[in-house]
Amino acid sequence: MSSSFGRKLARASLLLALVCLFARAVAAQDTSAPAYRIAYRLWLTQPASHLFDVEVKVEGLGGADHVDFQMPRWSPGRYAVFDFAKNVQEVHASGNCPPRARCGTESKAVERLDTQTWRVWTRESDTVTLSYRVFADDLSGTFSQLDARHANYNGGSVFVYVVGHKQDPVALKIGAPAGWKVINAATTKPDQTDFQFPNYDLLIDTPTEIAPGFTVDTFEVGGKTYRVVVHSLGPEGGRREEFVKAVERIVRAETAMMPAPDYEQYTFLFHFDPTARRGDGMEHLNSTQIIETGALADGENFDGAVGTASHEFFHVWNVKRLRPVGLGPWDFTRPVVTKGLWIAEGFTNYYGKLNMRRAGLWTDEQLLRSYAAAISGIENAPGNKLTSAVELSILAPFIDRSTTDQRTNLANTVVSYYPKGETLAVALDLLIRGRSKGRASLDDVMRRAYEEFYLKAANDSYYLRGRGYTIEDFERVASDVAGFDLSDFFKQNVYSVAPPPYEEAFAYVGLRFTHTTERRQQNAGITTAAVAGSGAQSRLLVASVQKASPAEFAGIRPGDEIVSIGGREVNSTNWLDALNTNTGARLPLVVRRAGQDLTLDITLTPQPERAVYKIEPDDKATPEARALRDAWLRGK
Repeated sequence: MSSSFGRKLARASLLLALVCLFARAVAAQDTSAPAYRIAYRLWLTQPASHLFDVEVKVEGLGGADHVDFQMPRWSPGRYAVFDFAKNVQEVHASGNCPPRARCGTESKAVERLDTQTWRVWTRESDTVTLSYRVFADDLSGTFSQLDARHANYNGGSVFVYVVGHKQDPVALKIGAPAGWKVINAATTKPDQTDFQFPNYDLLIDTPTEIAPGFTVDTFEVGGKTYRVVVHSLGPEGGRREEFVKAVERIVRAETAMMPAPDYEQYTFLFHFDPTARRGDGMEHLNSTQIIETGALADGENFDGAVGTASHEFFHVWNVKRLRPVGLGPWDFTRPVVTKGLWIAEGFTNYYGKLNMRRAGLWTDEQLLRSYAAAISGIENAPGNKLTSAVELSILAPFIDRSTTDQRTNLANTVVSYYPKGETLAVALDLLIRGRSKGRASLDDVMRRAYEEFYLKAANDSYYLRGRGYTIEDFERVASDVAGFDLSDFFKQNVYSVAPPPYEEAFAYVGLRFTHTTERRQQNAGITTAAVAGSGAQSRLLVASVQKASPAEFAGIRPGDEIVSIGGREVNSTNWLDALNTNTGARLPLVVRRAGQDLTLDITLTPQPERAVYKIEPDDKATPEARALRDAWLRGK
């Protein structure tokens, strides 16, 4: 290859790359296009069918020959790709048939372009209307549910957007069955069914509950109104008042730490539903939605909901407003790419727990035990030694509740950015407090970052105030606030996989960081999933098999149903006991595969020891260290 040809090829490659980047930017937002008038209608005509009826009317087309509508492939806050379009059906549109098409009885005004996109031809009309139905029967922070009990939607799984016009204002009208009420963060008056949103992104950032029965309790903090909505599908045991007061304590603790939020009201949406498939929590700009799989009367569900509220409410600042680059505005045609989820979610994990203590809902012992458990989990995970916090954030679409039929080795190569970021946050906070002798803290870093990137920065898009920050931005702010250079911490512990200096960090606040070892429970390299029942009635399926494990050597495959181990019938509650009573032995294991029972011989090997970390007060701590600890725990 000649050097001149090589230079031409390089220039061509660069030009192509720039064109691709430009095209992606236009896909994410096209603020130059004249605004359309966009109005959504949502009907709940047959709740038992689990089908939402949706209509989108678009006016002011200005001569455009077509309008494209897209269903998001994923939604903010949950980064796995779910392809919500798979539940869209019966798509129709007003308008004329496409150019060059035969306009007969078989013609259609809407053409499906790909898995998530529909095109409606205008033929010089100034208005088009798209209607469709969405199947929804999954109560969660990501999906939606419609049944005879209620309707609950997360907008990304229900509403299409107009391509190139996500930045345009939108209206929404909800048609609910008689006697059903509507509540969401935008609700300002009783019986409200009409809403206005500045853009599509904020429309879908407003989860909504529509039901004949839920309770609403309110309180005020700092001149702001807070609403606690409780949708109970089980007994409350007279604990709702106590529950609301616990939520209020969280709000007071977190608003005392961070600058005053820029909303007039905030809404907590709680569901206590024993039939829900799993618990969940999801942050939104002016609200959160939290699901517990049991009744409020149950102490475990009560505590779980309060703990989740502490995490989700801290997102008011960290992620919804103070946000890393990549988190808004959104390109829903491809997975999100951001390097900062270890801060956005991991630091929120850290502060969610710390504010449980600062609110007086946890003891010192509970807090330290929880941090120690997070450190134990991270430091014993093989993926922690392979993948950095920054790379874990980039891999969020693979990690955040993603499902796949493909066999992967992710269990051995990654960890969750939630506890990873939490362990980095606790070390960083205490290092800053200790090395600065109490003059600075991670609290100060978060406040400064919020001020610089959200309150004072020029807006980088239509989406929200301020701009997204880079990891380099955050490192600079942290070092400036701390009063010393933190580049080595970021180089070793954030961009690489070295464990943070836990002992030094905890020693600054008069705590001893120690560890012991224990033998892990034998699982032969098998991860299981129970299906079709619970307890002794469940079937036990192999979800994954660890590479080079006893299970893999024995020929066990994902999808196998484990029937017996060592001649003992097993289920989801007793299979580990059966396995561990035979550690070191060669024993028969029966699996059911493709309708046939196969007997495989498995040879168990002793499990390696795992480190168990503890964080305890040091009796020999100096008065200065004790004072730093007190300031840390009380938020001073």
